[in-house]
Amino acid sequence: MSEHRRKPPQPQGGGRAAARRAGQQSSGRRAAPAHNAASGSGSGPHGEERPTGGRAEARRATQRGGGRRRAPDPGAGRAGRGRDTGQPAKKRFIDYPRAGKSGFRRWVPSWKLVTGTFLFFFAALIGAAGIGLWLVEVPTAQAASQTQKNVYYWADGSQMVVSGGGDLNRQIVPLDQIPKSMQNAVISAENASFYDDSGVDPMGIARAVVNMARGGETQSGSTITQQFVKNTYLDQSQTLTRKVRELFISIKVGATEDKDEILAGYLNTAYYGRGAYGCQAAARAYYDKDCVKLTPSESAFLAATLNGPNLYDPNGGYGPNADKASNTKRAKARWSWILRREAQVGKMSKSAAEGIIAKGFPTPRDPRIATNKQGQIGYLTELADNYIVANAGISSKQLHRGGYQIHTTFDRKKVGQLKKAVEKVSKENLNPKQRDVDNYVQFGGASVEPRTGKIMAIYGGKDALEHYRNNADYTGVQVGSTFKPFVLAAAMTDGKRDPAGGRDQTATERTQVSPSSVYNGDNKLTLRDYNGEVWLDKHNKEWHQRNDGDQSKGPITLRTAMQFSVNTPFIQLGMDVGTDKVRNAALQAGLSKEQLAEITPSFSLGTSAPSAIRLAGSYGTFAASGKQTDPYSVERIENKKGEVYNHKDHVKVTQAFDANVANNVTDVLENVVQKGTGTSAQIGRPVAGKTGTTDENKSAWFSGYTPQLSTSIGMWRVNDKAKNQKFLSMRGVGGQESIHGASYPAEIWADYMREAMKGKKAKSFPAPGPIGQKVFGNDASPSPPPPTPSETPSEKPSETPSEKPSETPSESPSPTETCDPLDPRCTEDSGGNGNGGNNGGPGGGPGGGPGGDPTDTPTTEPPGDDSGGIFGGPTGYRREE
Repeated sequence: MSEHRRKPPQPQGGGRAAARRAGQQSSGRRAAPAHNAASGSGSGPHGEERPTGGRAEARRATQRGGGRRRAPDPGAGRAGRGRDTGQPAKKRFIDYPRAGKSGFRRWVPSWKLVTGTFLFFFAALIGAAGIGLWLVEVPTAQAASQTQKNVYYWADGSQMVVSGGGDLNRQIVPLDQIPKSMQNAVISAENASFYDDSGVDPMGIARAVVNMARGGETQSGSTITQQFVKNTYLDQSQTLTRKVRELFISIKVGATEDKDEILAGYLNTAYYGRGAYGCQAAARAYYDKDCVKLTPSESAFLAATLNGPNLYDPNGGYGPNADKASNTKRAKARWSWILRREAQVGKMSKSAAEGIIAKGFPTPRDPRIATNKQGQIGYLTELADNYIVANAGISSKQLHRGGYQIHTTFDRKKVGQLKKAVEKVSKENLNPKQRDVDNYVQFGGASVEPRTGKIMAIYGGKDALEHYRNNADYTGVQVGSTFKPFVLAAAMTDGKRDPAGGRDQTATERTQVSPSSVYNGDNKLTLRDYNGEVWLDKHNKEWHQRNDGDQSKGPITLRTAMQFSVNTPFIQLGMDVGTDKVRNAALQAGLSKEQLAEITPSFSLGTSAPSAIRLAGSYGTFAASGKQTDPYSVERIENKKGEVYNHKDHVKVTQAFDANVANNVTDVLENVVQKGTGTSAQIGRPVAGKTGTTDENKSAWFSGYTPQLSTSIGMWRVNDKAKNQKFLSMRGVGGQESIHGASYPAEIWADYMREAMKGKKAKSFPAPGPIGQKVFGNDASPSPPPPTPSETPSEKPSETPSEKPSETPSESPSPTETCDPLDPRCTEDSGGNGNGGNNGGPGGGPGGGPGGDPTDTPTTEPPGDDSGGIFGGPTGYRREE
């Protein structure tokens, strides 16, 4: 191409080609400086350099940039020169969003920014840790870790017993008195790197902090050093502040104290359960030996308890998940894991670990109560402890550490009087050396103040050091006919269902029942649903209810049926009202739902097993004209800082029943004591009560009250030390053909109440008013047969209480009907026979056991430890494995 056809050199600004080149900068290539736009490798005419900004160069630049033009990046202009002035822009200290980048790349931080941020926060954390370590000082160990004693007081303020804490359940031993097997087991299970780490586990602390901040359950994840610091220098609160202090103190302790001293301190302060702090106390509590004599197998078990003694003590603990069977299973699994863990971390050989496991689990002995808790004291303090843990916001671990002054509701005088009454009857009537059947007889009782719920006295057994189960609390013993007042209360509250209303009827289609209502009292009566249809069980069979002694009473009022404890009217009344309503009445009166049986027709006859405490409290609701309050055993708790709990701040009183309903129940129960099965409970002042006897004569009860005090007494037979425990028949006990609620239980009740009420003014119960209508149950004649000439049945209870109210006879009168039920001359036709009424038996009667069909066999075994005590403590008779 000739010289004259070439384009002349472009201006220094670059022209269109330069502009095109500048547009390629967004594709990642840098544009040539403007002052080089006219330079080239060749020479032009007249000695000028050949320009490089022609069309060919533009095409090549376009190809290098991907074949497309891109808009200039505004950030690039800001980073290079000012947009308007052409001057270089100032660099930012933190280049974010990133200049010179487009799209999402602008928001991806550079490695410099990430590194700088990490270093900044790391430095800040180190600085904060340094300041914390500088400010935090290690407290004095003895001031925080010294266990103390609890002092229990009677209701009058006098001291009952000093128990717990101190030297009795914490003994310091040097590390050389703690066997290597114990040291190795704890280190392997809790902190395998103990001798190598700095004393803290940052990841464990972080997990615990996050979990607490999220409101979840607390968790440890701490090293042995951290746990030692917590046990020795800090309280047991689960807070972020305490966790941070634990971290800083642990760092200081780990840097300044010898590892052996830390290990010894931890082993001597850790809680192993059963009130034992330190391995020496634990060795005594579980194996009755000194710590130095522990075997590797026993050491592995004690190390397992550190994971939570409430869940790993084979004897059981508190709560629904801490029963004996579940705890044993957990303990065995943890024990074997620890032994294998010791082999894994080099503390013993694998063959040695497997050999120990093959020999079997080292079952610890049963718990032993301190000797200062003999007699009834052990039962009383246990009841108070259970109440505290369940209601006062104080954990079992904190309580065992001691330092509390516990003021109970227990009346020292009444406790002694109840114990004396039981021992008197037992001594006069039971002779285990002459009669084998007199062995294993158990008594339980409780006395509760109506309107307040104060537990004034209990009888838990012969001696808390010999018989460990508190018989005043839940035992699984059925109460029989003492349950019938709740059926009557439900009938007067909710009413009998109207068959005309059909099955889907409302509460307004009911008829309130009067105690003068008439039901059929014949023996083996066919049970019917409320609409008159014959009730059939799951096997499609009829149910024919038995009365005690197979007595037939014909049409009879509910008042008289209660007087002589006739079964058939009350089981039918329960069907007419609805067993769900009967259950509600029992709950409203104060019984615990955990202690109620499954709903079946026999539910109305007392297949449930409420404790003596709960039964006395629920009868107290009737004594208080329907006002209910839960029984309680602790008035207030104090420590060195002052009062930490006061029951008056937690009082809850409810109107469980209309006052007239409760007063009518009381009036009917007064008649039971005056002229019915409960005459042996007369004490020379107004008393209302009810007898109860269960299938096969396996338990007998009397529960009754004055306006000031409600008391329940139970009696049964069970060998609490047997491998397979079951309730035994009491036939022949004391030389009697059978034991009823009107015999020994009522006799104990009367002896105790005479003394307990001595010096107190006799009070009459509130007068009941008219209530309900006189209804007729199925198979009951609408026209009652004529009464005996000497008596006139009343359709309404008397307006005022009477010392000797007119007797309401059976609707099928008998000449022996009013004889004393305890009089041996009294024929079986009396219907009383000193019996509270059996719950079924031969002839198709209900089994008496909770759950299943009414014809199922009765429960013969006491429940396990998962049934629930009144305050959440150990419950039921234990079963030995």
